[in-house]
Amino acid sequence: MSTDGSVGEPFDPARPYRLNPAVAVRPEPFGALLYDYGTRRLSFLKTRTLLTVVQELAGRPHVRAALAAADVPESERQHYESALAGLASAGTIQRRTDG
Repeated sequence: MSTDGSVGEPFDPARPYRLNPAVAVRPEPFGALLYDYGTRRLSFLKTRTLLTVVQELAGRPHVRAALAAADVPESERQHYESALAGLASAGTIQRRTDG
């Protein structure tokens, strides 16, 4: 299994992703609570900026465009890409096939 939950396909910030439809998001002052109805897993986004990035994913051609749209500074983008890779590994976000 790869880092985005698909066989043989590692997380790639140059590809399009989206929030898994089975995941509900509840924004909070610290970031957000995420509940996956499929796995019954509760997760946290620790910043509002990461929440914005996750929300931007579906409307952007790739992860890097979502980071830019959320005004993530260049110096912090690798950190956010790592966080998104973790979300992909957990199945919270998934690669889109429409992009």
